[in-house]
Parts: sequence; structure tokens; C-alpha cells
Amino acid sequence: MPLRAEIIAIGDELTSGQRLDTNTQWLSERLGELGVEVAFHTTVGDSLEDHVAILRAAFERADVVVTTGGLGPTADDLTRDALAKAVGAALVEDPVALAHIERMFASRGRTMPANNRLQALFPHGSRQIPNAHGTAPGIDMAVRSADGNKSRVFCLPGVPAEMHEMWSATVRGAVAAMAPEARVLVTRKLKCFGVGESRLEEMLPDLIRRGREPRVGVTASGATLTLRVTAGGPDEAACLAVIEPTLDVIHQSLGMLVFGAEDDELQHAVVRLLGERGETIVSVEAATSGLLSHWLAEADEAGAVYRSGEFLPTHGDCTTEEWALNAAEAKRVAMGVDYALAIGSPNAADDPTVPVAMASAAGGKARSVSTLGQPAILKARLAKTALNLLRLRLLGSSELE
Repeated sequence: MPLRAEIIAIGDELTSGQRLDTNTQWLSERLGELGVEVAFHTTVGDSLEDHVAILRAAFERADVVVTTGGLGPTADDLTRDALAKAVGAALVEDPVALAHIERMFASRGRTMPANNRLQALFPHGSRQIPNAHGTAPGIDMAVRSADGNKSRVFCLPGVPAEMHEMWSATVRGAVAAMAPEARVLVTRKLKCFGVGESRLEEMLPDLIRRGREPRVGVTASGATLTLRVTAGGPDEAACLAVIEPTLDVIHQSLGMLVFGAEDDELQHAVVRLLGERGETIVSVEAATSGLLSHWLAEADEAGAVYRSGEFLPTHGDCTTEEWALNAAEAKRVAMGVDYALAIGSPNAADDPTVPVAMASAAGGKARSVSTLGQPAILKARLAKTALNLLRLRLLGSSELE
């Protein structure tokens, strides 16, 4: 069985939403690389009682507990006290840690404030995790929960640069040594566009179910669906041997809906196809406020494919598929390129739509895209619809146009 982990992020600034917790995401990825299954993400504010309760719960359900934050010298830095109370241990001063903190202040030409001495306190029975470039050493402690579960907790500072360094220098090796056998987790991603999340799941027979190996999960972001296929094993090759047959089934089941893998976006797929053919493209857009142009320009680093973009103010004249087709073709001819994409403005219908079109010498294609749904992703959905029209044309498919 793989080790199970819980990551605890600490601080009122996180529970209040004033600051985004990026440490938990980073640690989840690092633990996954070691084959550790991250079962819980927990965020707790600067309350000693809540902190103690969360730690005790984590010790009962996780083999590895990693905390970030709460190791500073101020009154709201409670991790040391919470851990000591959770395990029933006294806090004792570590002279080695204290000497390091004093040296850090001396190297900056400053006298150490009395409060910083608190950072040299550790629960009895714990060990210091050195912090080479900061005054907040971490804590490494083996613990046992009330129900007898053995766990090991690593308390790290909330400053990302310090936390990253301490993980790499000390914690990573300690966690790896805990595993009963060498194990890694490997994930491969496929990107899809053209259907909704529920329809996609219907098209994948028996793949997205609990307990399946490899695990298949689907997430939606900005109208793009990402399929994540994850397997654990002794090494990457063993994991991929399990993952690849599932990737093949996904490709066979979804066909042209799959446009890329890993960090690909639709604009990357389109620019790559155009580059392979030595062809060029321009764009004209209204409702998307230049988003399509921005994506294409960023994807075409060498500037060999994307020639120019035109941004139009939204108005009543650009609300039909006919307008979009004519605008795209006029732009294509004027610029002497192979393809053009056009995105218009919403019409005044009860169910408003926005026209999207692709033009080429071989003919054009237009679609009306509903504006219903989440407004925050409408621009992305429109731009991706335009890109997908061209992608399908370049692949010689009219299946999803």
C-alpha cells in the first residue's frame, strides 16, 4: 500500500482568502513524485485549539503529515505550540538552532530580537529541519495517534523559497526512506474540446469509476476538458505500461475531440499544424476583446504562422454567421494568407448567440455559439470554438465542425 499524506496550510491569511495557498499544490506534486498518495488538503487559521485538533486528526489518518506556516516569531505563529500540545510534549530550546538564528541576524548586521528565540523551541523528541537561508527551522517528529496509528510530521515555513529548499535538502529524502518499497506516481494528461463534461464521461466506457487502475479523472477549465490518467508503480516505465493502454482507449473513444496532451492548449495545436504545412493565419474579433489574437501571438513564438489580428468594437452589424464568414474571407484575401478566423458580437435574440467563422481558399465554416452559461468563460469558449473549427479543417475532418 502506498503511503498516505495530509498537507496542512496554516494562517488566517489563507482561511480568509487574502492569500492563495500555492504551497499545498507544490507539495502535492512533490509527494506524488515519490509515490505518496495525498489524501487530504487542510487549511487552518491561527487558532491554537483548531490547530491542535487538525493535527490530531491528521495523525489518525495519514502516514505523512506536512505543514506549512506558523513557524515565525510572532504571537500568531502557533505551529510549535500546537504540535507540542497535540502530542503532549514540552517545548525545549535547541542550542544549534538558536546559534543559527543568531548568526543569521549577525550576518545582516542586526541584533536578534528576543522574540526570535522562540524559533529555537522544539517539542521534546523532535528534530530540527535546517533552514539554510531563513530564521525559521522546521520540525521533524515521529508521532503516534490516540488510536495507535504511527505518523511522521514535517513542519515547514510558509515562505515558498525556504520551504522548497528545505524539502529538497532534507524532507524529500526522509519521506522517500519511509516507503516500504520504491514507488512513484505518474500522470499523463489529454486535452479535449467540443463536448461537455457529462457527455465526455458517457463516451468513455467504464474508464471513470472508483477503484479502477489506472485512475482516470476529468476536470473542466475555460471550456477545455482535461483527462488525467494516473498510475503508481516501482518506476516510471512500469506506470506507463499501465497508463498507455488507457490512453489508447481514450483516443479511440473520443477521436477528434482530443487535441493535445500535457500542457497543450488549442492555440498550440493549431499553430503546430499550420507550421508543419507552412501556412499562415490572421484573425478579426469583437466579443473576445483580442483574446484570440493574444493566444495565437504567444503560441507562435517565431512569428512564422500568425500574421496579424484586428480588434473591432462590438456593434449590431457583426452578429450573424454571414458577417463572420465575410469578415474572415475579406481579411484573409487582404492579408494574402491561407486562413482567417472571425468572432462577432452577441445578437439581440432571446437566446443570444455569437457568430464564429473560419475562412480558407477551399471554403469557410461558421457556427453560432450560445452566450448562455458562465460569463467568465464565454470569451475563452468563443476563441476556442474558432480555433477548433480551423484545427478540424486542417486535420481534414468535418465530423465536429
